[in-house]
Amino acid sequence: METTITVAKRYLDALAAGDFDAVAALFTENVAWHQPGGNRFSGTHVGGGAVGQLLGGQMAVTGGTLEVKPTGAVMVNDALFTLPVHFTAKRDGAEITMDGVDVFRVEGDRIAEVWLFSADQTTEDAFWDAA
Repeated sequence: METTITVAKRYLDALAAGDFDAVAALFTENVAWHQPGGNRFSGTHVGGGAVGQLLGGQMAVTGGTLEVKPTGAVMVNDALFTLPVHFTAKRDGAEITMDGVDVFRVEGDRIAEVWLFSADQTTEDAFWDAA
C-alpha cells in the first residue's frame, strides 16, 4: 500500500504544480483512461499517446482553462486510490463547474488505469459537444 500512497502523492504534487509532463510520466506505457459520457472525448483511451491526445484536445478546446483541483483526501485501497475533485473550464462562451471522483489503479510505481466520474454527465457531455 505504501507504493499506492506514494504514487498518489506524486500525482497530487504534479497536478497542483500544473506540471502535466510529470503527470504523464506517472502513467504506464499502456495506461487505460476511461473518459465517461457520450461526447467527443468519451471512451477508453489506451497508451500514453492516446491519453496525451485526449488531454491535449480538452486543453485546446478550452483554451487552456480546464482545471482540476482536489476537494478532499486521497483514499487508498490496495492498488487503487480515489480522489474527489472539482473541475472547471470555459469554451466558446460556455462554462462548466462540476464535482467528480477520479479512481486510479497503480501497477508497480505508476498509474495503469484511470476512471473518471462526473456529478452530472449530461451537462458535461453538452459542454464538450457545444458548437
